[in-house]
Amino acid sequence: MPDNRSASTSDARWAVVFGGPSPEHEISILTGLQAERVLTKAGQQVLPLYWAPTGGWFLVPNGAEAKDFLEGPPSAARPVEVRLGADPGFFVKGRLRSERLDISAALSCLHGGLGEGGGYAGLMALLGIPTTGGSLYASALGMDKLAFGGVLATAGIPTLPRVALEPDLELPFDGPYIVKPRFGGSSIGIEIVDDLETARVVARTSAHLRAGAVVEPYRADLVDLNISFRTGGDGVQVSDLEKPLRKPDGAVYSYDEKYLAGGPGEVGLSSAPRELPAQVPDEVAALAAELAERVAVLTGVTGVARLDFLYDESSGELVVNEVNAVPGALALYLWAPKVGAAEVLLDALREARDAPPVSAPSGFGSGAALRAAGGIAGKLVGLDGPRL
Repeated sequence: MPDNRSASTSDARWAVVFGGPSPEHEISILTGLQAERVLTKAGQQVLPLYWAPTGGWFLVPNGAEAKDFLEGPPSAARPVEVRLGADPGFFVKGRLRSERLDISAALSCLHGGLGEGGGYAGLMALLGIPTTGGSLYASALGMDKLAFGGVLATAGIPTLPRVALEPDLELPFDGPYIVKPRFGGSSIGIEIVDDLETARVVARTSAHLRAGAVVEPYRADLVDLNISFRTGGDGVQVSDLEKPLRKPDGAVYSYDEKYLAGGPGEVGLSSAPRELPAQVPDEVAALAAELAERVAVLTGVTGVARLDFLYDESSGELVVNEVNAVPGALALYLWAPKVGAAEVLLDALREARDAPPVSAPSGFGSGAALRAAGGIAGKLVGLDGPRL
């Protein structure tokens, strides 16, 4: 029997987008290069699009290596022009004229910053190019730790209390505290402090916390558990549950442990120490899967995502910590025991290509408000401030 899914992608051209202005720029490069290899090896036509931290876009050669980006875009990279307006899209300059990049859908490998936080999704919506990584709305929710925690609490999903760190706010829970960037997609910038005054000092002095900080109780008794969910197949599917293994003296699952573990040639999430599947009671694994499905529906996050939990091994308490709409290495290592990497990525790309974009309806005005408005000058009467 022919594979209809393979046939539906035989003429597709997939963009793999990586880089971007973010503290996680280098990790995004690694994820993008990995994804390009997987798709190319599967016989797909791939356009690797690199978003430089300075804002420029480049089409880079297939098969590029991480070292090629040490000094900026690879030497063979071609500048790409982003055009908005009546004829939007990505264009590569040729000898005589610019050539439009024909893209069926884009795979977002952008971690953190505007890439994962909604800016990229908004740009792609304006360009009319379908992309993975969630809509603008879902991406922004996943990146805002305060908003995400509030949505969970409202829906009755277990999570730790989390509040914004404000100058005069007294916290509704006792220390010690964990202070996190309000807007961020990794462990960068996280600090553990004993008291509120120290939390405020850290928030004022850390470059990662200046855009906003959230505080929650730090509980040394909790361990990390992660699960991936994907929406590109039949309904929401979940991976096995993993338990990242911290260093013996590790207070939190750090950026270095997550992304820089392993020897030469082994750097990255796939080589970080872990239990997979996590050695937890069956009911805990089942609860994690159920919560992942609920979070997927509640947030509208699509494609391949990762949900992070905190777990009390003595009591069995399981709480949701945060969602990653574009997880490191696209969480392919979590799916490997069940599904091949190419299938995971292609399912996400097909879903993006075939699903209508999430956008606000427009263009329904009949002109009644404009006709009834009269002169604009008349509407400014009384708006010039108090009369002395």
